[in-house]
Amino acid sequence: MRRAIAVSTLLIVVSALAGCGGQGERPQESHSAETDGVQLPPTQGIFDYQLGGAYDSVQIETGDSAPDVVVRDATATALDGAYSICYVNGFQTQPDEAEEWLTSRAHLLLRDSKGEPEPDPDWPDEYILDPSSAENRESILSIIGPAIDGCARSGFEAVEIDNLDTWTRFDRINPKGAQALARAYVDRAHRTGLAIGQKNAAEIAATAHDDWGFDFAITEECGVFEECGSYAAAYGTHVLQIEYPDALADVGMSFDDVCADPDRAPLTILRDRDLVARGEPGYLYDRCD
Repeated sequence: MRRAIAVSTLLIVVSALAGCGGQGERPQESHSAETDGVQLPPTQGIFDYQLGGAYDSVQIETGDSAPDVVVRDATATALDGAYSICYVNGFQTQPDEAEEWLTSRAHLLLRDSKGEPEPDPDWPDEYILDPSSAENRESILSIIGPAIDGCARSGFEAVEIDNLDTWTRFDRINPKGAQALARAYVDRAHRTGLAIGQKNAAEIAATAHDDWGFDFAITEECGVFEECGSYAAAYGTHVLQIEYPDALADVGMSFDDVCADPDRAPLTILRDRDLVARGEPGYLYDRCD
């Protein structure tokens, strides 16, 4: 899920480590629908983001329709007939696995100033992984790597690695170590035949694509944060965009405003903040035509 980041600090660090890519016009497509042996997401059709529960169809203007592109958790199954993207938390723990990380894997967690495992202040049931050392990265990859492999075995076409920007929010993480882990995830995904999507962190989009090898982007609230052009400059039309009604209301925007943005992704949707399954209280889905 989207988290606020220190933009000025991030820009300084990225400039020093990798060189900032300029943000300009939407580029010509630098890759086809198939790149480096992996299949990229479609840029037309119905998109849905189903992390809170899987379901097979959405309600659109013409009635029920199965998604053409869908993101689901790694514990769910791929959707038959759709380009299915598998969600994996690559830089923080998942809530239902926290106890295991706090016990048998505690040495891989970032420590706060008191030496205690560091939780994410926005998501206190998630703990921060520390990829600063080569030894830690190898151990983390031995745990997360099989999850990526499992996505491929389950029929997913791509993987979304969440919390790519964690190193920008916790200064005790070595940035180069975090970036090395990101590249290791890219290599692991590509070896299994999966495309891999950058999640958020617009300020490093050019670096993530050009230097680290991410194939496409998934962005939450780039309309709210006026970041959509950064993703378009790096990935062209291969961007999947999710907006949330509460954040839009906070900045006085409507979803129609998002859809009218020339930089918004071809597949842009509005979802409820909790991403609940269709039919559950609070469910919300809309899309740009």
